[in-house]
Amino acid sequence: MSHTPLPPAGAITDVAGIEAGHFSDTRRPTGCTVILAREGAVGGVDVRGAAPGTRETDLLAPGNLVERVHGVMLAGGSAWGLAAVDGAVRWLEERGVGMDVRYGTLPIVPAAVLFDLPMGDPRIRPDATAGYAACEAASRQAPAEGNVGAGSGALVGKLFGIDRAMKGGIGTASVTVAGVTVGALIACNALGDVIDPDTGQVVAGARTADGLALLDTRRALLRGDLPQPLLAGTNTTIGVVATDAVLTKVQANRLAMVAHDGLARSINPVHTMSDGDTLFALATCRAPATGATPGMTVLSAMAAEVVARATLRAVRAAESLTVGGRHAPAARDLR
Repeated sequence: MSHTPLPPAGAITDVAGIEAGHFSDTRRPTGCTVILAREGAVGGVDVRGAAPGTRETDLLAPGNLVERVHGVMLAGGSAWGLAAVDGAVRWLEERGVGMDVRYGTLPIVPAAVLFDLPMGDPRIRPDATAGYAACEAASRQAPAEGNVGAGSGALVGKLFGIDRAMKGGIGTASVTVAGVTVGALIACNALGDVIDPDTGQVVAGARTADGLALLDTRRALLRGDLPQPLLAGTNTTIGVVATDAVLTKVQANRLAMVAHDGLARSINPVHTMSDGDTLFALATCRAPATGATPGMTVLSAMAAEVVARATLRAVRAAESLTVGGRHAPAARDLR
């Protein structure tokens, strides 16, 4: 079935110094997505979900040594998918990108993964070859959205069983204020529903028992409907917020923190015991010197906004998927 593409809403690659690329595995719906900052970017991170799968997040703490990172990897495959980082590190090292550690050039590539194993053969996961391929595909062009990269096998709305879930995906958005740009790239595999923050309406999530309509998980829980037993870590929304503003490491961590407000606006419930929600922040410090700096309050509002928009676009760009007898309809297909 062909669909009309979503109207553009900007992209994380609108931020100067940022590239993005996907690898989507054709053997089953899984993949990885890399965000590159070859010249280095001040990095921060904030982990809100209770079941994260991450790499190199401790070094982004304000009191720790490393100031700049050279990329971020987002991957499916649960903790196995962290192997994709090895490919990105090799790709960057081959190009002389990284931190000089006297004995070599060491690329700093933090990462986060989501759990997409219910769709297809769970033994197929992103690896170093996949991470390398994502870097090869990276460019300044707006990245594809929906069933690609880290969003390939993503599902949303699983609180009442995987068979009542819908297709998640990956989305991007950006905004520019006073000459400074903030962009986001979000892979949404949430336990909860995805909400349009402008209308409050559920767009994708748990369906009714007959599978024909949206249940509205929040209202179902509040009226006493009991969720199915959950396996911790089987969900998770992960992503990157990037800006060309000049930020310190402390400010980058703060930007990652407030960017989660965008997830709170667009996912309900969010940051659960079964999600590993993780957002990274990158500041390339390349905004035009003549532009006025909007300040952290405005940058924080911009970050939350683009995260909410990118999350919504992740499910609106997604397409329905049927694998091994399991069908996950997309938001665009469900009335």
